[in-house]
Amino acid sequence: MSTDPAVWFDDPPAYWAGIDAAVRAARLPAPVLALDAIALEHNIADLARRAGGVPIRVATKSLRVRSVISDILRRDGFAGVLAYTVDEAHWLATAAEIPDVLLGYPCTSASAIAKLIADDTARSRVTLLVDSADHLDFIDAAVPAAKRESVRVAIDLDASLRYARGIVHLGVRRSPVHSVSQARDLAKAITGRPGFELVGVMSYEAQVAGVANDASGALRNQAIGIVQSRSMHELIKRRVKAVRAIREFADLEMVNAGGTGSLEVTSTDPSVTDIAAGSGFFGGHLFDGYSHFRPAPAMGFGLDIVRRPARDIVTALGGGWIASGVPAPDRLPKPVWPQGLSFVGTEAAGEVQTPLRGAAARHLDVGDRVWFRHTKSGEPAEHANEVAIVDRGAVGGPRVVDVVPTYRGEGKCFL
Repeated sequence: MSTDPAVWFDDPPAYWAGIDAAVRAARLPAPVLALDAIALEHNIADLARRAGGVPIRVATKSLRVRSVISDILRRDGFAGVLAYTVDEAHWLATAAEIPDVLLGYPCTSASAIAKLIADDTARSRVTLLVDSADHLDFIDAAVPAAKRESVRVAIDLDASLRYARGIVHLGVRRSPVHSVSQARDLAKAITGRPGFELVGVMSYEAQVAGVANDASGALRNQAIGIVQSRSMHELIKRRVKAVRAIREFADLEMVNAGGTGSLEVTSTDPSVTDIAAGSGFFGGHLFDGYSHFRPAPAMGFGLDIVRRPARDIVTALGGGWIASGVPAPDRLPKPVWPQGLSFVGTEAAGEVQTPLRGAAARHLDVGDRVWFRHTKSGEPAEHANEVAIVDRGAVGGPRVVDVVPTYRGEGKCFL
């Protein structure tokens, strides 16, 4: 079995066959998550290279494996995490001892906010995200300013591209803080209220970081490239001005931006201090459609074949591990081994069973295993308690060298 780091590109069947053999030798039952250590190292190094020296903040929702997150943070070029709920942020700041935890989303859970504020360690390490005075009101309602130490907050600056006074909107619908004046006004409001410390800014250019530019035909890809280029040109100018305006009121510690798909261009923004990345570590198949980088398929999941309804159709147990976003075929997991399998169009990937058809199905028996790649994010970790770490460089061939818990395996369900 080849241990060439590029085997996942040069010989995919050998790559997935090696992972399957290692997992079977370890007698791990399906559904099983496997993380190839060499492929993960490739992705870690490539993300750091693409960021051009700007530190990468690990987006935890795209991993949801605490030991892997902690391991990445020990590397040069990586600093802090972008969390997705207050409870998760609290846990990472304490159980994982991560000193810099930025919330990527606002929170209105009074109980979670109150628990965070009551914990001196967590409160000093976690930065909450706000985009309006309403969020400040929720925090004050949870614990009045007179009864707490200052809470660290960051402003969510909208990074979308808008035309025709907002009628045309390219990007995600997140923060209402779009203009420089809106950013300045919110900064003034935050610093004018007791009990808050404004320490950062976050903005996510989803229309660049999360949209494939080499997957939809030459003309559409060209159009996407033009829009993305114009969007970043507009955003960088606006973000620089907005950050400058916010700094009139606060000495910012962080300006976070970008994502896996935008590292190169986001790193050219002089106002940015760190760039978020998450999906690129495990290399979901959504990123096969990008022209400027190609992550290795480090993560895969194996399911067992449990029946054969027709000569060229087999049925796997489970499989509906669907990614977030607009429901479409590209949100589905992708069968990769054995090669030549595809979903049955009338059923696709099901929560409990997934029919697969193709020539390869004729050679599969009940009890055999098939392997899939997830689309983009942390969806596999929500369906399994453990991840098998596979070392393809081990003496004697690929083998499982460790089994580590996912968030779910640690009893955590944050969202």
